[in-house]
Parts: sequence; C-alpha cells; structure tokens
Amino acid sequence: MASLRTRLVLLLPMAGMLLAAGPAEAAAAGPAQKGAQMYCFMRSNGNNHEVSWEASYALIKRQSSGLFKTSPENAAVMIAEAVVADPGNYPDCGKYLGDLFGGSQNSSSSFNNSSVGASDSGTSESWDATERYSY
Repeated sequence: MASLRTRLVLLLPMAGMLLAAGPAEAAAAGPAQKGAQMYCFMRSNGNNHEVSWEASYALIKRQSSGLFKTSPENAAVMIAEAVVADPGNYPDCGKYLGDLFGGSQNSSSSFNNSSVGASDSGTSESWDATERYSY
C-alpha cells in the first residue's frame, strides 16, 4: 500500500501540470489555427481550393493529438471557426470559406459533367456533392 500511495503522490502533481498546460498551448497555435493559416495563405497566393485543402487537411490530421483521425467535415469547420474567431489574422480569407463547404462554382460544373458521364456509361463514378471530401 505504501508504494501505491507514493506513486499517486508523485503522479498527481504531474497530471495537474499536464492538464493546466494543455489548453493554453492548444489555444496558442492549435491544429485549427495552423490549418486555417495554411489554407488562407495558399488561397491568397493563387492556389486553387483542391491544393490548398489537401495541404491544410494533411496538416490538421498530423497536428491533431486525438485517438481518431479528424474527419474532413470537422477539419473544414475547424478552419472556418478559426478564421471567423480571428479575421484579422486571415485577411480576405472569408471569401474562400464557401469553397470548404461546396460553394465553388467549379465543383458544381464538374458535378454536372461527371453525373452526366456516369449515367451514360452505367458506372458509379459520379461525384456526390454531399461527400465532398474523402478520407
């Protein structure tokens, strides 16, 4: 019993330090902020949505510390929340946020083209607008 108490006495202060330091570090530069910074930087420098999204989503997946992989839908919301929470750090990025949720006019035209081609050929390769991002 004495060894169990000794272990608890040693571990509890360390657990308290970890819990206290975690949220402060995450708030400073978490995966959402880094993903938003990358997405907005790439878009403002002329890259299209697809390239910018792939880079920022890869960053979010690698930076997240959870047990499960961040879903594409959640990553898009994380980026949008980071931009809306601090628009001064992401100038002119608001106009690109619609593309994260299917607002790009290019994607709607490719959807129409691929659905027409898929119905003609009888294959199931059509792009589904509700499943914009794949894992």
